[in-house]
Amino acid sequence: MIGLKGTLNVIDNSGALLIECVNVLKQKVNNGWGSVGDEIVCVVKRARPISGAASASAPKVRQGDVRRAVIVRTRKAVRRPDGRYIRFDDNAAVLLNNKREMLGTRIGGVVSADLRMKGWGKIVSLAPKVV
Repeated sequence: MIGLKGTLNVIDNSGALLIECVNVLKQKVNNGWGSVGDEIVCVVKRARPISGAASASAPKVRQGDVRRAVIVRTRKAVRRPDGRYIRFDDNAAVLLNNKREMLGTRIGGVVSADLRMKGWGKIVSLAPKVV
């Protein structure tokens, strides 16, 4: 359950390390709370430093940028259809551009399998482990 001012780790290679949620983009079903697979608007709070030499692996975001992201892990337990509950150690997200495409090219962590049902198959396919 991610709401206003909630912080999330970024697990892609876009250059951001920590983001803060400022809006949850979905229907008014859950009163502004976001869960796994929901799109949010966020501000980059901490990013990798930009080196002097412009290289191919230069960060795509800077501190203070306003971006969209999709939630991939939450501390709040989520109930699966078979009755099991799944919970992660932290809140995490993957940054998106305005066309709803991933900003980074790699994912460095575990993601929830619920993303596949919500239409984020590209994220699931790039993740090293899906739980």
